[in-house]
Amino acid sequence: MEEERKLALLIDSDNVSQKYLNGIFDELSQYGTVTYRRIYGDFTTSANARWSGKLLEKSITPIQQFSNTTGKNATDSALIIDAMDLLYNSNVDGFCIVSSDSDFTRLASRLRESGKIVIGMGEKKTPDSFRAACTVFTELENLLESASSGAMNKEAIETDIINIITKNDNRGKQTSPGEIGSRLQSKYPDFDIRTFGYSQLSKFLEDMPGIELTKRNNSMSVSLRAGEEEEDKILTGIREIVRKRGKNGIGLSTLGQEIRKMYHGFDVRLYGYTQLYKFIDAIPGLKVTGSSQNRKVVIDDAK
Repeated sequence: MEEERKLALLIDSDNVSQKYLNGIFDELSQYGTVTYRRIYGDFTTSANARWSGKLLEKSITPIQQFSNTTGKNATDSALIIDAMDLLYNSNVDGFCIVSSDSDFTRLASRLRESGKIVIGMGEKKTPDSFRAACTVFTELENLLESASSGAMNKEAIETDIINIITKNDNRGKQTSPGEIGSRLQSKYPDFDIRTFGYSQLSKFLEDMPGIELTKRNNSMSVSLRAGEEEEDKILTGIREIVRKRGKNGIGLSTLGQEIRKMYHGFDVRLYGYTQLYKFIDAIPGLKVTGSSQNRKVVIDDAK
């Protein structure tokens, strides 16, 4: 099963920002368990200084490569050597290479030739050659807004569960309570259902308003509860939230919080979107303005 794969995560810190890290682990939870976690670069430089706290938080081993010469050859070489060592001397089922650099194209091809799944992740600027060499490639920008803070709280757990079910539904695959438990454990190593006052995961799922458990013979599946809120009602409610804020509008993140308070279990993926701002911008009468770090939603009567 996918969730049982053992994965090696190898990050090229020279061209990847630490802001993507939560999104990377969120995405990898659907493929398996990240057994090896390594990052390569010169961590004595100011550019890589912001990685230090994140490495401890995610238990990632830094592989120091001093910049004795110009360019990134030392970093690239160390990552490639370690990948080949893991290929021959470990029992990993797949590799995740996080880089926007085409230098890892041949490495990705070689790992695939050995029957390993290769998950590539990089920014939009990543060359087509590296993308094509991977089994699957994900643009890091697509993970940024959907990534949680990494804190384990009930709201975050419920959102993760909805995401798991939605992705499986899109693939025509059923979701079992066992898979949900395994995926949550992979993302949150200290996950324990007793933290939320339950002795069984199934009881926790049953109490979620947007979730439905179905028992057939000796098996159980988990699905999203249909018809909780009509789409027109939700869209009208969202427009009303923005209209009450007046001409100055409302911050996108604040709007997201307000929506989830009104409509428990709300998830943009149910409407065919992966990012909140794209869903909001498609609503007649609303417009998203500003940069990716400071988006606002305002009334647009021209729509």
